[in-house]
Amino acid sequence: MAPRPLVPGVYVPTVAFFAPNEDVDISTVEKHAAYLAKSGVAGIVVQGSNGEAVHLDREERNLITAATRSALDSNGAAAMPLLVGCGAPSTRETIRFCIDAANAGGDYVLVLPPSYYKALVSTSAMLDHFRAVADASPIPVLVYNFPGAAAGLDLSCDDILTLSQHPNIVGTKLTCGNTGKLARIAAKAEPPFLTFGGSCDFTLQTLIAGGAGVIAGTANLIPRTCVQTMDLYRAGRVEEAQKVQAIVARADWHAIKGGFIAVKSALQSYRGYGLPPRRPCVAPSSEEMAALKEAFREGMELETKLEAASH
Repeated sequence: MAPRPLVPGVYVPTVAFFAPNEDVDISTVEKHAAYLAKSGVAGIVVQGSNGEAVHLDREERNLITAATRSALDSNGAAAMPLLVGCGAPSTRETIRFCIDAANAGGDYVLVLPPSYYKALVSTSAMLDHFRAVADASPIPVLVYNFPGAAAGLDLSCDDILTLSQHPNIVGTKLTCGNTGKLARIAAKAEPPFLTFGGSCDFTLQTLIAGGAGVIAGTANLIPRTCVQTMDLYRAGRVEEAQKVQAIVARADWHAIKGGFIAVKSALQSYRGYGLPPRRPCVAPSSEEMAALKEAFREGMELETKLEAASH
């Protein structure tokens, strides 16, 4: 098992950072990880959908993983787990990414189902893929169910519960948004398997259904606000939690519509770093950036208050 426990909480799938020439900007990777390390989140994910994993080569993936681990260790977060996205079209390459992730400092891997040839891969073969990856991975595996990034492939609760019985598969991230599926998995999967929502706009629904927390891209921008939603609920202050959840959900809607580019744009506007993405994705126009800054204003106002209160 990984040395750093996978605990309930808010996990941040970080965005990747690039210089104007599109080279990986390691200093900003480290700066952002250091910022998140002090925000109260439970852990960080690199090479997720928000992290432009499909825009990175193998060496760049490893550089970002290693830089993130180093930044956490140097900023009082040596115990914080680091998850690494390792989904790939073939079982062989997925295993290679898992080994790379462990060698670069990752504690867990997050694996999308391979979907390019989904019509040719039976459910049985898909389950065998995850078992083979889990058998070979030197660190534990989380199953990542995100139909939007997997050509519509949507694992069922039966599929995920079957995989949960593997000793090296320890959790799942459900970006499908199916809270009924989440409730079924959370109720039946045996510890230490943890079930995470894949978006912060249904944090309370996840917790009420028995989930462990969320892995949420908007937490790049408003991590303390996302954490407060969970903290208030755990403290029994449900009405207050609902009010914060509403703010988080409104912010998350803009991230859902605009994807990681919207999050990076808002980071640029509010924190002075974030853009550009890698082509073929392009940065928003100045008018679009201004509109996104305004769209995220409500969430950032609460985030700023929480940050000031923590100092």
